[in-house]
Amino acid sequence: MSLHFLGNSVTLENVYIVSSGTVCGPLEYLGPLGSCFDKSLQDYHYGEKSFEKAERKMLRDALDICLKREKLKYKDIDLYLGSDLLNQITSVNYLARELPQPFVGLYGACSGFALSMAMAGLLIDAGYVDKIVTMVSSHNATAERQYRYPVEYGVQKKDTTTFTATGAVSTLLTNQPQSVRVEAITLGRVIDYSQNDANDMGRAMAPAAFDTLMNHFQDLKRTFHDYDLVVTGDLSMYGHQILKEMLQRHKMDVVRYNDCGCMLYDLSSQPVFQGGSGCACSALVTMGSLYPQLKDKKLKRVLVVSTGALLSPMMSAQKESIPCIAHAISLEAIE
Repeated sequence: MSLHFLGNSVTLENVYIVSSGTVCGPLEYLGPLGSCFDKSLQDYHYGEKSFEKAERKMLRDALDICLKREKLKYKDIDLYLGSDLLNQITSVNYLARELPQPFVGLYGACSGFALSMAMAGLLIDAGYVDKIVTMVSSHNATAERQYRYPVEYGVQKKDTTTFTATGAVSTLLTNQPQSVRVEAITLGRVIDYSQNDANDMGRAMAPAAFDTLMNHFQDLKRTFHDYDLVVTGDLSMYGHQILKEMLQRHKMDVVRYNDCGCMLYDLSSQPVFQGGSGCACSALVTMGSLYPQLKDKKLKRVLVVSTGALLSPMMSAQKESIPCIAHAISLEAIE
């Protein structure tokens, strides 16, 4: 078929989710969604000598769980797409050494889940491939030492800080009908509101989420009322409230909206500051909790807006601000 963008959005016809694999960290397991995940870590090393190797092991386990559910092997997949937070998308690139099929690495910071799902949807609906696996991961310790300070330093954090989620998620998509489909996507623009605090990501990313949401609604002539639930990726408490205020100022009736960074943890008792962030944040909530509810027809249509701060420590040291982006995917249960 011929795909045409409606503004920044595309509606898809034949893109379905077949299975997924989810691996979470210790705090994520102790959160309100802990029972939703396939596997959990007892500690951040996960039996490896470094945090980076632990993150790669999580990815491999999530992939194996995803494929095992359908009795598939690595060679049965046409294309792999992967995203993580590290320089040179280290985790997915190093895992890809073990894969016998083509691999494409994507970088969108914490928006990597929706970005990879959107790219998979476009490729499948255009007829180029039949089966794609998307893979995303983040690890609290690897992200902290790259973007802020190593956890061993014990640096005091600001109240506006978010907590990078530890986890990995693999998702198998196909053109063969299943119970849940990727119904539409909206690709985001890079938005920069001159924020430069790496410990205040919610404030920086909220305008990008706002831009993508407004474009999605305008392009497809929809509102919040067309969805059973709208979730952003990792604005957490502070950014979540900022986005709601921005939408309300533009006369949007904000209903059935939540943020994955707030859903993944018990914010009243777990030491996660404003809530969760990271590639795994929206991926764990979507594939661990929302996808099963769509399969069981408890939800009919869900909009997932994964948010990403395109933060470069090098540019931050040069007093540059933080550009941000958000990508959206609409998931729909099939009657």
